[in-house]
Amino acid sequence: MSSVSTASAVLKTAAWHRSRRWILLWLSLGLIVLLTVSLLLGRYPRTGLISWERLNQDELAYRLVFNLRLPRLLTALALGMSLSAGGLVFQMLFGNPLVEPGFLGVSQGAAFGAALCIVFFSGSAVLVQGSAAAFALIGLGLSYLLARRIRYGGWVLRLVLSGVAVSALFSAGVGILKYVADPMSQLPEITFWLLGGLSGITWTKFLSILPAVVLGLVFLFLFRWRLNVLALNDETAFSLGAAPKRERLLLLVAAVLPAAAVISVTGMVGWVGLIMPQIARRIFGTDTRLSLPAAMLLGGIFAIVCDDLCRTLLAGEIPLGILTSLLGALVFVLLMISRVVKVER
Repeated sequence: MSSVSTASAVLKTAAWHRSRRWILLWLSLGLIVLLTVSLLLGRYPRTGLISWERLNQDELAYRLVFNLRLPRLLTALALGMSLSAGGLVFQMLFGNPLVEPGFLGVSQGAAFGAALCIVFFSGSAVLVQGSAAAFALIGLGLSYLLARRIRYGGWVLRLVLSGVAVSALFSAGVGILKYVADPMSQLPEITFWLLGGLSGITWTKFLSILPAVVLGLVFLFLFRWRLNVLALNDETAFSLGAAPKRERLLLLVAAVLPAAAVISVTGMVGWVGLIMPQIARRIFGTDTRLSLPAAMLLGGIFAIVCDDLCRTLLAGEIPLGILTSLLGALVFVLLMISRVVKVER
């Protein structure tokens, strides 16, 4: 009787995995369709879709679609995938569903780096991007070094405390820079960068972040199964052959690298890395072999949809960070009401 029950459980598990793989396939196809439709969607010559015939006949429409809209959509895809993958890694490693890629001073470090460059180095686009990415990684490094100096609590608690402290320091630094910035030129630029957006994306900016994004996401995808082990406590993970501290650090760096790269060109875009991983775990469970690819696909879809709305809802473009925060907060409220937000450990 027990063997029959075991066989039935195995068959049910196999059927469940097959159904979830089909969902992943449909999400992938949906993302491809969404990219195609979004490429043709805009406000020229009127709000709606541009026909392929017009693209062949109208040189302005052709340049608009392939020189401006395509790199923007690919950056939106990279943004959604990077933040969602990073969010899932952070939530699994910390056993906390309320953390995301900016948790260890990354986002506030990027904001400080961008503001510093705008105030003291004339706001060159290349310098702003490089400074934001550099300080995002510095934020991670400071959080890690501070966590090693703290003498009480477990490793996860020390990282949490150090991340909060480093984020607060960078946030204070941004406040000081906004206070000393020129209110006629520098302060508006800092403000718009903090709101986040894709209006200034070009092929040059997209290609500049592509290596970091591809490197980080490919590493996370190849080692996604390892998250299942590292989500356990240190003793259990060690008994299964893992080196918890070293491997967690590698995965954290791999999660932060693409997030820092996209933040450096898009500005502050919140809630994507917080909400999409929770939805992915709700549908696919905590097995990161399925939930990590799902989070990446859901994040890409969400970012592209938000960017489409930013471009088409009003005559003037809505900052992307505002819309992702609005929709993300609404989804978060729904998740809280339905009682599906819980610690997965």
